[in-house]
Amino acid sequence: MKHFLFGLLLAWGSHLHAASLIPIDTAQQQALGIRTAAVDAATHAWGNSYPARVRVPNDQLMVVSAPQEGLLSSLKVAAGEPVTRGQLLAVIQSPKLVEEQRLYLAALSQLALARAQLERDRQLKAEGIIAERRLLETRASYTQAKTEVEQRRQALQLAGMSDAALIQLEKKHKLSATLELLSPMDGVVLEQLATPGQRVEIASPIYRIGQLDPLWLEIQVPLEKLDQVAVGSTVKIDKPALEGRIVTIGGMIHGENQSVLVRAEVPNPAIQLRPGQFVEARLALPEVANTWRVPRQALLRVDGKTWLLVARDGGFEPLAVQITSEDPDALVITGPLSAGDRVAIAGTAALKAAWLEGDN
Repeated sequence: MKHFLFGLLLAWGSHLHAASLIPIDTAQQQALGIRTAAVDAATHAWGNSYPARVRVPNDQLMVVSAPQEGLLSSLKVAAGEPVTRGQLLAVIQSPKLVEEQRLYLAALSQLALARAQLERDRQLKAEGIIAERRLLETRASYTQAKTEVEQRRQALQLAGMSDAALIQLEKKHKLSATLELLSPMDGVVLEQLATPGQRVEIASPIYRIGQLDPLWLEIQVPLEKLDQVAVGSTVKIDKPALEGRIVTIGGMIHGENQSVLVRAEVPNPAIQLRPGQFVEARLALPEVANTWRVPRQALLRVDGKTWLLVARDGGFEPLAVQITSEDPDALVITGPLSAGDRVAIAGTAALKAAWLEGDN
């Protein structure tokens, strides 16, 4: 067998330099264990990895705060729990809310009196008993009372009372110091900012809630690499395996490392990413003609250059290529290949020896 292989190498070497082809038939390929794999057109060539931080997009983030001062009597959810829109989050006991309800009911009473007075004066004016000025003054009082009711209603709505609760208050005139905080959106509780038994002021934050699909990647890209970045370009992370798109490119250079913040939006349907997480992100390089993805074991280094052994009729052709980027299980190269070409991935040592023998 050794004499057979040596004979093959000598035969190939005698023809290699002139023909640029390593002649070999199917039987010889099988004897040497030569296997091939097809090259794939690389739709995306990936650049180097850059550090990125995961964040919740601004329009998917809300802070639930106390709409009225009082005592935070209970919290119904904790950090990490999913919530739905309208779900009860917390209960506040607020004496101030009782006062606002009392003022609202008083304003409703004044409005009823003003309405009755307006109707009476309209009738008296029609009968010529009162002057026009009296009717105008009564109408102004009615408008003022109506405005007061609307102002008090809005104050109660801002305090967290629903329309249904306001209707019950108007019907039953029953005051309550209990204020229920409801979730404004579907999402996940990212942070609990208060504790039960705590006294809270108006606008004191209690929860921070966010939607976790999609998320932002805030990527620190070196200034000298910014010419390879464009809005709409593809971004990927390997762990977990996700891809997204660049949505904004920052206009400010960070002095510490002379980088620019590039923001990408990444789908996160299975909640594989978490806000605050640090990952390595890779940006798609600008498209280049004749870019291919090949197995790592297909490449050879000879005389400082990178080569592939491409299967041709009757043998293999050495072809010089350039590596543009790396994938976990493949390399992206540029070179004069064609769709359907196959390259040697096993038995390359014997082919390389024959090739080098032919150059000597």
